[in-house]
Amino acid sequence: MGERKLSSNEFLYVNLGLILIALDIHIFKTPNHFALGGTSGIAIILRYFFNNISVGMVMFVLNLVFLFFGYFILGKKFTINTIYGSFVLSFLVWIFDFFWPIKLPLTNQKLLELIYSVFLPGVGNALVFSYNSTTGGTDILGKIINKLFKIKLSIVMLMLDFLVAFGTGLIFGAEVCLFSVLGVCLKSFVLDSVMESIHVYKILVIISSRNEDIKKFICDELHRGATIHEAHGAFTEHNYNVVTTILSRRQAIKLQNYIKKIDPKAFISVTNSSRIIGNGFDRFD
Repeated sequence: MGERKLSSNEFLYVNLGLILIALDIHIFKTPNHFALGGTSGIAIILRYFFNNISVGMVMFVLNLVFLFFGYFILGKKFTINTIYGSFVLSFLVWIFDFFWPIKLPLTNQKLLELIYSVFLPGVGNALVFSYNSTTGGTDILGKIINKLFKIKLSIVMLMLDFLVAFGTGLIFGAEVCLFSVLGVCLKSFVLDSVMESIHVYKILVIISSRNEDIKKFICDELHRGATIHEAHGAFTEHNYNVVTTILSRRQAIKLQNYIKKIDPKAFISVTNSSRIIGNGFDRFD
């Protein structure tokens, strides 16, 4: 599932993401006929014609077909990286359907269920994508079209999702179609927002009379590094040693509380970064 082997924690998060996506397909998408793209959307439409067939089984067959063509067009490496997420997601949907069959929506509030149908896979996909894994499906088809016709991948994926969403209108009527199209529009926004929140780090720029103590706390207590450089104040005309460090949210709170105790007059600037690449943080893809 990527060029490097996942750690046990990363593997756990990837599987948690797949479970969330599978639960969404089983509990919210299938009973409401919400087809927001992907193989699950195609499977929901096809299930109308084959009422007794499992959505998970249809997803499995579709993934098998896409992987077959992906192997010859996109290469062996891509196919191997895609197999796990594709088949595990299909299997989970089939397992839920077999042991916990749901025929009708949980409520009569379609908009409420659509919100859950967007939010759950948004979190799930963010967890999967964050560790360079994939759920396969129409992602494979999108990459094939992108390679063959040189169309931008994001545009291809959006077109495929809308095509599936509009397809529900022909089968389930205008209301389901409108909900599905709305879900497609919201899906990308939620996914981007969740992925950014997962990767966000705090960049702290600190000016204090207790820089040595702060540096020691960062290195010894937080086990992070810091950069110290000299700066000249334009207003005060004084020279200062400035400490710059990059921390997680929790570490940033600990450091701010520590500085508050030892130097209440310290100057601290905190900004967010959606991703940090390098030693101790994310690796290059």
